[in-house]
Amino acid sequence: MLYLHPAGAFGGASKSLIELYRQLSGHGVVGTVLTPAGSAQGAFAAAGLDVRVVRGLSQFDNTRFGFYRRLRWLILLRELYLLPFSIWGLWRMRHEAFDLIHINELTLLPLGLLAKHLWRVPMVVHVRSLQRLLGKGWRTHWLTGLLRRHADAVVAIDHTVAATLADGLPLSVIHNGLSIDVGASLSRPAGEIEPVKVGFLGVLVELKGIFELLEAMQILKQRGVNIRCLVAGENARQLSRWKAWLLAKFGFGRDVRAELEALIEHHGLHQHVELLGFVADVRTLYPQLDILCFPSHLNAAGRPVFEAAFYGIPSVVAVRDPVADAVIHEVTGLAIAEPQPPLIANALQRLVEDSELRCRLGTQARIWAKQTFTIEVNAARMAELYQAVVSKMAGR
Repeated sequence: MLYLHPAGAFGGASKSLIELYRQLSGHGVVGTVLTPAGSAQGAFAAAGLDVRVVRGLSQFDNTRFGFYRRLRWLILLRELYLLPFSIWGLWRMRHEAFDLIHINELTLLPLGLLAKHLWRVPMVVHVRSLQRLLGKGWRTHWLTGLLRRHADAVVAIDHTVAATLADGLPLSVIHNGLSIDVGASLSRPAGEIEPVKVGFLGVLVELKGIFELLEAMQILKQRGVNIRCLVAGENARQLSRWKAWLLAKFGFGRDVRAELEALIEHHGLHQHVELLGFVADVRTLYPQLDILCFPSHLNAAGRPVFEAAFYGIPSVVAVRDPVADAVIHEVTGLAIAEPQPPLIANALQRLVEDSELRCRLGTQARIWAKQTFTIEVNAARMAELYQAVVSKMAGR
């Protein structure tokens, strides 16, 4: 297998690939991953992947929130800059043998097509982000056409993502998964530890709703709610001097951690919010939490929601009309329509003050996670997909 992974930072997509590959290696899969330099490369190597590092991989972003518009078209200059490094990364492996190419996000599709041309092997496209709906211009139709003609299999991580893809694709829904110890403890009984702890996990980017969560914590502080927020995640950008000014001027980049630290100082939230930074193994963090908050602007439930569920932790998720493999409102957690600070604060306060509800949702969340996101089952489905795609190519 040749995996193309777009981001150097250790986030949900890299964690999902690592969990998947650890299981796939037991099915006889041997993997090489081409990825930008960053914190993810060490984790890939520890999982047994042969890691090849490049400065960056060119992407074409047509996701629902990241698509190019107005000044965002300038981002293509970065992708053009990275293109020679991307081509060189593939070219230096041209004499190596691969049976299958797996691109770990649809934004890498153009680069995946180049890899498919070099090795003349099938390509699996893993779609992890909500896409722009059909009818949203030539870019969507162009990408859909490329998928129909060249993708041998398309995998969506859940039904929310699948609903943003066109009909007629070779589409499967295979959930991300998590492997945990059988004896992993459920969330702590109510009242055992005070204050109640809510967790936020993920790379620190504005779209994850981290600023709204901080505003919600300010509201809860004013209300006198006994709650503490643990924020675990790597800073997406650490900027300084002219680069920080330039990117901020055009709205392309923010030093999120620096802004969060300033807000904590300004609002006196030191006793209510703790920035943990990068946490290598989140299994050490979940047992400390009572609630998981995922107030994303993406209208989707991220990986931390089902990770927390395995530990019996209910979630507050910003998602409209949630489907059964996202969050089940009033069963596995609470869904709010928008990532608005008052809505976040109200949902968190309800779970803090109603310990019976919190424990019931946590118990139901764990049952739901084991039924839907067990890594062994989902990895076996991916292995079967790999085998079917390779066998079909061999049959030709």
